[in-house]
Amino acid sequence: MEHEGEIHMDPYGESTVTGPDGLRLRPWREEDLPALLRAYEDPAMRRWLDTQVSGPDGAADWLEAQRTGWATGTRFAFAVTEGGRAGEPLGNIVLKRPDPVSDLAEVGYWTTASARGRGVAPRALAALTDWAFTAFAEQGLTRLELLHQIDNAASCRVAEKCGYPLARVIPALPPDYPLDGHVHVREAPAATVSRPAGRRGEAAGRGGGRASGR
Repeated sequence: MEHEGEIHMDPYGESTVTGPDGLRLRPWREEDLPALLRAYEDPAMRRWLDTQVSGPDGAADWLEAQRTGWATGTRFAFAVTEGGRAGEPLGNIVLKRPDPVSDLAEVGYWTTASARGRGVAPRALAALTDWAFTAFAEQGLTRLELLHQIDNAASCRVAEKCGYPLARVIPALPPDYPLDGHVHVREAPAATVSRPAGRRGEAAGRGGGRASGR
């Protein structure tokens, strides 16, 4: 029996995370690139995301970056799907751990235009959050941050719905960040905290940086 947030090997030999109501998170594949390019044609994607993808070469470079992230253990990007292996991506959700010995990591996501209004983003974020705190508990991960521009009300709603309350506001840094930013924080449940003694409190209270490209 599958449980939400559980990582397992599916029949096709891939690591997947099971989310609510049939949602699945799986690594991105070559056959997803046309859907990726269609997603980035959306004006909302151009407005909210730092990283932009255009053309076959750009899509291939993006996919290679995700694979490198998995290989190095610093970035875990999942295609958000419904309907199993054949499902077309409804979005992207990522866990970013540039420092594998830190108790802090960042989450980010986007959804396609056709997937919005269906609860895809909060379901995917809930599944990734549960997976992250379980998968990296022994490495001391206890805190997740979600960053967005202050006028992105939709991301605020998703964060709050998934238990990421607003923790602080970070000032604008023009020209790259013309507006202030929100930092939402989710702490690990007490039952999943298993931090090595030598790293206890290592990053407590540390401020997060700006959101990187999704």
